[in-house]
Amino acid sequence: MACEPSLKAPGLVDGQGRAIRYLRISVTDRCDLRCRYCMSEAMTFLPREAVLSLEEIALIAERFIASGVRKIRLTGGEPLVRRDMIDLVRRLGRQVGTGLDELTLTTNGTQLAKHAEALHDAGVRRVNVSMDSRDSGTFRYITRHGDVAQVLDGIAAAKAVGLAVKINMVALKGLNEDEIAPMLDWCVDQGHDLTLIETMPLGLIDEDRADRFLPLTQVMSALKGRFDLSFDSHTSGGPARYWRVGGTGTRLGLISPLTNNFCATCNRVRLSTDGKLHMCLGHEDSVDLKAAIRSGGLAEVDARIAEALVRKPARHDFDVSPGAAPAVARHMSVTGG
Repeated sequence: MACEPSLKAPGLVDGQGRAIRYLRISVTDRCDLRCRYCMSEAMTFLPREAVLSLEEIALIAERFIASGVRKIRLTGGEPLVRRDMIDLVRRLGRQVGTGLDELTLTTNGTQLAKHAEALHDAGVRRVNVSMDSRDSGTFRYITRHGDVAQVLDGIAAAKAVGLAVKINMVALKGLNEDEIAPMLDWCVDQGHDLTLIETMPLGLIDEDRADRFLPLTQVMSALKGRFDLSFDSHTSGGPARYWRVGGTGTRLGLISPLTNNFCATCNRVRLSTDGKLHMCLGHEDSVDLKAAIRSGGLAEVDARIAEALVRKPARHDFDVSPGAAPAVARHMSVTGG
């Protein structure tokens, strides 16, 4: 029998009996890059009226915090391109140490040099930076026009103000697979962690994802021949499994939704740019919290959250075989990476 979650009791429990402690929020679907595995080159973004205001995001986030969510990650698109984004970070950052254990950010790094100090001052202590290559030509190809030097400057600025940095690298066959070991070497040298991610079939893009899918089981076989890797029980609250790089302070994380399903321990839900609460990244099902807050206020938001938790599925079903349709029509930038 499905569990009956209630916002009146501390903690949120889904229909599979899993405690929900982690909320990921996409504050914008817009991005200043156009990564090939993430979105098409000619993207159509949501109109302003379809997007949650920062005040609405804060109010919804605070309902989750009051109900037992201990970690919030702000994502996009690129969150730092949204105007007044730092105001939201400051508001939620005031909850760190009381309601929240951690407020974090995932960014492509292009705006990080400008905002690193403000993020730290607002209570952020750790950021994930998506960077699939340190080679300028490969980076420009993957992102369609990006400048990796801008991202590296952002990473350096984050480190300088005391933000811990984890590099997120999507493993792409025939494109950056030869850079994975050098990226890990660089992370060890710089004192960063590295997480490798399998490409996920979300949204229509201009290429067949099967052509670029690189199983992380294959990647790990190669890395174990070069690095002293031992399993580490560390958790960052998300789906990554970690290995320690021997003799260093660096951790290597793996997010492998296709080769090693992690749904049994899923502890998260996602609030999309347009106010939909997605219970699973790989399913279309959602509840509309934007409509709820605009028509019925916070009481209606509470009711819709409770409904969503009962409906959270047991697992995702991803398929990146040649010609396979995306698991969902929406792009990752809408749901939040």
